[in-house]
Amino acid sequence: MAPGFDLWRIGASHRLHRIPVVTLMPHSRCNCRCVMCDIWKANHNGTSFDPVALDSLVDDFARLRVGRVVLSGGEALLHPNLWRLCRALKALPLRITLLSSGLLLARHAEGITQYCDDVIVSLDGPEEVHNRIRGVRNAFGALADGVAALRRLSSNFPVDGRCVVQRANFRDLAATIDSARGIGLDHISFLPADTASTAFNRAEPWDAERAGEIALTADESTEFAGVIETLIATRAADFAEGFIRETPERLRRVAQRSSPGTAWPPRPRCSATHPGSRR
Repeated sequence: MAPGFDLWRIGASHRLHRIPVVTLMPHSRCNCRCVMCDIWKANHNGTSFDPVALDSLVDDFARLRVGRVVLSGGEALLHPNLWRLCRALKALPLRITLLSSGLLLARHAEGITQYCDDVIVSLDGPEEVHNRIRGVRNAFGALADGVAALRRLSSNFPVDGRCVVQRANFRDLAATIDSARGIGLDHISFLPADTASTAFNRAEPWDAERAGEIALTADESTEFAGVIETLIATRAADFAEGFIRETPERLRRVAQRSSPGTAWPPRPRCSATHPGSRR
C-alpha cells in the first residue's frame, strides 16, 4: 500500500519546505481485536508498504528534512521487511518512534533496539481490563515480556505507555498507572476514545448505538470527572516527576472530551517534533 502520512505545513507560502514529523503506516493488519477500533476487521484485505517504493520515500524524506518517523498501523511489527525499511530511514538524520500493541515486542526486541529510538505501547488498564479490551488472551503478559526483553538488550531504552480512556476502563486509571510502573514503562499518557471521526478504518463515524459501546454516558462522565480529581489529589508525585505525561489540567480536559456528544476538535497546525498520533 502507499504509505500513510500526517503532514504539517511550515510557513505561510503553501509550499511544503520541511516536515518535522511523518506518521508512516507500513502494515495495515493488526494482531489485536480492540473494541474501540475497526482496523482488525479488515485484516483479510491487509497490505504492506511496497519495498520498491523505498528509495523514492527516503529521497523525499531527505528533501523535506523529516526529523522523526512514527511507525503506526495496524501493527508495524507485522511488516515482513520492516527492518529493511528502518535501516534505509536511519541513513538519514532522523529518529524513529514505534507505536505498537506490544504483543510482538519480545520477538523483535533486537531490531527495535537497533533501529528505533523509542517505543510507545498501548496499555488499556491492569491485566484483566487490558486483555478484555484488546480481545487477546494474555495480551498484558506479552506486553510485559516485551518490555522486559527490550530492557535486557538496552536498560535505558525509552518505552512509554498510552491509554485510550473509555467505558471499559475509566474507573481504572490509578490501577493503569500502577500497571505501567509494574511492567517498567517510563511514562503513561491518557487520551479519550475517538468515536466521532473516520479514523481506525471506519467508513464513517460510528452511529449513536455503536459509539455508546465506548463513549461515556452523562452519569459516567460526571463520575469520571471525580475519578480525575481523586487522581490529581492522590498522585501528586506521579505528576511532579512526569510519570503521568499530562498535567492535571490536561487530564481534566480528557474527562471533558469524554462527555457524550463531544467531537474531536480540528487538528491544529503544529511544528512539534514529538509524535502526536492518536493510536
